[in-house]
Amino acid sequence: MTTVIGVRFRTAGKIYYFAPGKFDIKRGDHVIVETARGVEYGTVVAEPKDIDDDKVIKPLKAVLRIASKKDDEQEASNRIKEKEAFKICLEKIHKHNLDMKLIDAEYTFDNNKVLFYFTADGRIDFRELVKDLAAVFKTRIELRQIGVRDETKIIGGYGICGRPLCCHTYLADFIPVSIKMAKEQNLSLNPTKISGVCGRLMCCLKYEEDVYEELNQKLPSVGDFVIAADGLKGEVSSVNILRQTLKVLVEVEDEKEIHDYKLEDIKSVKRKKKNNKNMAEDSEIKELEKLEKIEKQEGKSKLDDN
Repeated sequence: MTTVIGVRFRTAGKIYYFAPGKFDIKRGDHVIVETARGVEYGTVVAEPKDIDDDKVIKPLKAVLRIASKKDDEQEASNRIKEKEAFKICLEKIHKHNLDMKLIDAEYTFDNNKVLFYFTADGRIDFRELVKDLAAVFKTRIELRQIGVRDETKIIGGYGICGRPLCCHTYLADFIPVSIKMAKEQNLSLNPTKISGVCGRLMCCLKYEEDVYEELNQKLPSVGDFVIAADGLKGEVSSVNILRQTLKVLVEVEDEKEIHDYKLEDIKSVKRKKKNNKNMAEDSEIKELEKLEKIEKQEGKSKLDDN
């Protein structure tokens, strides 16, 4: 067994594991650790725990020290310097007339490198920009192109639910989201209604997907022909997935009526044949499929490389 602690380097960032060594470390402590990009200042989010040796990604680096008051002051100083670095980089981008949007600037804890995150529609030749920045900051410069989901994760904001964005507050990794999830939950396939601030499908579509899949297996679909316990039969016009109820268009004395039924009141179901969607829905689905394709091309988050 190996003892590890979980450390984060940014809000809602990925959790990386380190050996606590001889230190008595608690959740919420700040620690200094060595990462792939140098010495870094992180926050302990998972207290020491024992895990099987075969689950540990080698080499497991140990904590260098628990952050001192001086370390805390340096971290705070870095945050201030990042704001100034952002302004300078913005000026240099305008000077070189580059078609890129600067999102964030980040100093490594030891000031060994300054990272600038940006978005752009295509590839950008920023070699002259890097030379200019290196002359100003006298340290290593890295420009990293990120996707719109990463941009939203950094900047933050509020979703249509009125709450702070999930990706900015607690989601460490982006969850794969698909159109199928929206269909399963009987949501409108209008891209503007199921897309987040970033313009991609909302991450929260995934949250209740398992429940909806289970409930949908029991319910008839819209257009299915059903026979109810009272002997009436007709076509399903709408379903309420969570309540497990449905509305059926039945014929009573040569008149069409809508009757409400619970799932247990339905005795038999004849599934409808799948038809082509109407043109309006086809157009919306194609637009959503484009979003899915873009998400797959962008791949995983490029923010964390520790």
